[in-house]
Amino acid sequence: MILYWLILILFLGGCLAGISDRWHPKLPGWISLAAIVLDLVLVLGIWLNSEPSLSLTGAQDTSWILDYSAPWIDRFGIRFHLALDGLSLLLVALTLFLGIMGVSCSWTEIREKVGFFHFNLLWTLAGVVGVFLALDLFLFFFFWEMMIIPMFLLIAIWGHENKVYASIKFFLFTQVTSLLMLASILGLVYGAYQVTGQLTFDYGDLLGTTLDPDLAFWLMLGFFVAFVTKLPGVPFHTWLPDAHTQAPTAGSVILAGILLKTGAYGLIRFVVPLFPDAALSFAPVAMGLGVISIIYGAHLACGQTDMKRLIAYTSISHMGFILLGIFAWNELALQGAVMTMLAHGISSAALFMIAGALQERLHTRDMRRMGGLWAEVPRLSVVALFFSVAALGMPGLGNFIGEFLVLLGAYQASVPMTALAALGLIAAPIYSLILVQKTFHEESREQHTVWDFGRREMTTMGFMIVAMVWMGVYPQTFLDLSAPVIDNLDQIFGFRN
Repeated sequence: MILYWLILILFLGGCLAGISDRWHPKLPGWISLAAIVLDLVLVLGIWLNSEPSLSLTGAQDTSWILDYSAPWIDRFGIRFHLALDGLSLLLVALTLFLGIMGVSCSWTEIREKVGFFHFNLLWTLAGVVGVFLALDLFLFFFFWEMMIIPMFLLIAIWGHENKVYASIKFFLFTQVTSLLMLASILGLVYGAYQVTGQLTFDYGDLLGTTLDPDLAFWLMLGFFVAFVTKLPGVPFHTWLPDAHTQAPTAGSVILAGILLKTGAYGLIRFVVPLFPDAALSFAPVAMGLGVISIIYGAHLACGQTDMKRLIAYTSISHMGFILLGIFAWNELALQGAVMTMLAHGISSAALFMIAGALQERLHTRDMRRMGGLWAEVPRLSVVALFFSVAALGMPGLGNFIGEFLVLLGAYQASVPMTALAALGLIAAPIYSLILVQKTFHEESREQHTVWDFGRREMTTMGFMIVAMVWMGVYPQTFLDLSAPVIDNLDQIFGFRN
């Protein structure tokens, strides 16, 4: 039942926050914070007491920590089935942690329709948590749609100058590919029904279903396109820079830190396990798209003058490492992909919070209109330097661990692709230093009236700095939690040698 409450608390908190601004304008923020903190306490309690013991797919599967299943639409074999393993536990914890950061950075930025803003923020988080927990494919699709609509509203209502264009583009890309995924889900369920005579949407029942190879390939491709669009990877990435640039700061934090990770999660949880042979045959293409994303995203980041747009393109580059690691499909690469998901979630969210803070102060995202801020806002500048260094993969911080493991694992699968992917490590210092130089060190061309980070902002940034250092100095905390999941994938599906 605790898995059910993890989602319900956020839904109910969103409803309460949505009507509470009639009593006090700050009340929705406090309600949102309370709901997310309560959820995070429950998740940390599960983490501290986690002992993988449940089996969903047979005696070999021992990676599940909690499982909750209840009847829903029995006629079509649909159940309300939630389950938690180490991978989903890490991602749910990341979701709630960044949810708190999103509430913090919107504390002074959002001044209109505050209750409705927090309603959409909490419902987005609830949808994401549902995605990470759902093990019925129909339920998974339900939560997948649930997180899209409130995020669309966050961009469309509280975004910046081109918010309507960006929100519609985000909605169209994600909605069209979501329908493609729905068609693939229905095709998989019908294909399994033809083989077994059992109508079911349950993940455990669908694993190992023998399908016609051609059908399996096209179904896999439907899932792949939906998840890579959300990741995003080239050539399905074009919605991301616009959405990031126009979204409010909290929207950018949730989008970069969490929503992109739902695409990576889907690739690990569904694409390869459900269609192992088709995914293996498609792996060279997927790895190639990952390498292209790494290089292309980094190249475009180097040419940006809009601070948020630069950070958005770096996200495409970092997500390329995740795509490469997943389809390299060995233990090192998958562990690296998981670590990159966590580290990038925090570092990119922090950079978007910094960009949002500067836009709130200077009313611009154009780095050419900044410059000379180091002496004026020393605390903000040092924090920005730290996360810029983290983004370029400095040893001792989380991003380095993730990308290093991805490259080690990818080297076992393809030496040429690994060599090309390593070019991203050369480009990363370039775009990171461009950001720091143009924003904080170049001679100022305009007079600035700007204030430094205060206690609230330094507290939130302090938590994120601690998390990045923890990942870089002692990554075993996170590797140990995801290891049973990855070992189980090896036992059931086998890794590539």
